[in-house]
Amino acid sequence: MIDPRPLFREWRRRGLTYSAAGTMTDHELPKTRSGEPRAFFGRRSGKKLHDGQKAQVAALLPQVELQLNGACDPQTLFPHANKIVIEIGYGGGEHLARKAVEEPDTGFIGCEVFTGGIGKMVQAIEAGGLENVRLFTDDALKLLVALPDASVDAVYLLYPDPWPKSRHHKRRFVSPTTLDQLARVIRPGGTFFFASDIEDYADWTLAHIVREPRFGFEANEPGSWHIPYPGWQPTRYEQKARREGRMVSFYFSFVRKAV
Repeated sequence: MIDPRPLFREWRRRGLTYSAAGTMTDHELPKTRSGEPRAFFGRRSGKKLHDGQKAQVAALLPQVELQLNGACDPQTLFPHANKIVIEIGYGGGEHLARKAVEEPDTGFIGCEVFTGGIGKMVQAIEAGGLENVRLFTDDALKLLVALPDASVDAVYLLYPDPWPKSRHHKRRFVSPTTLDQLARVIRPGGTFFFASDIEDYADWTLAHIVREPRFGFEANEPGSWHIPYPGWQPTRYEQKARREGRMVSFYFSFVRKAV
C-alpha cells in the first residue's frame, strides 16, 4: 500500500478542503445551473464534423445512443452480456472500440460529449459491426446516477481533462460526488481504472480515493502504477503526450471492496 501521508500534505498545500465526514465542502462540488452535481464543464463542441460525418452520425447515432428516461438498467441494453463496462470520456474511441472487439460478450457504454469523438466512435461501430456498444452523449454523472447499485463490472477513465489551473480543479471528473456514485454502481470486486500522464491529477485522484472507504488501492511494489494495463495499447492522447515529452503515465486500478 502507498503511504497516503505525503499525498495529504500535498493536498493541504494546494488548499483542498474537506469536511470531517471526508467530503468536499459544498462550494467545491461541480454543479449544473439548477444546482445539481455535474462532471463536465464548458468544453463540449471540439472539432466540427465535416458533412460526411454529420450524415453518418445522423443516420447511425440514433441506433446506438442511450437516452435516459429515469432509471437505467444496463442489463436491459445487453441482456446476454456477461459483463457491463463503462468508459467515461473515450475521446477518439480507440480503446473502447478495441475492447468491444476483444470482448464480444461484454456490454460497453461509452460516455463522450465532444462531437468529434462521438463521430469517430460511430464510424468505428459501423466499420467493426460492433453490436455490444451504446453511446451516452451527455454528462456521465447523469448516467451514473441513473444506474442501479452494483450493476457495472468496470469503469475506465483514461486521460481525462486535467484542468491544470488551480481555480479549475473543481471541474475535474474525480471528486467525492463522482467517486460516491462509482462506488455505488461498481459491484464488489469490480474495478475503477484511471490513467493519466499528469502527476498532479494522479496525486489528486489518490488523495480522493483514500477518503473513499469502498475502494482499495494496492500496489505490488513502488512504481508499479507506471506499468500499463495488460494488453494495453496507447491511445491517441497518450501518443501525443509522448511526442510532447511527457514520458511517464500513471495506470491506477482501484478495486471495489465488499463493504
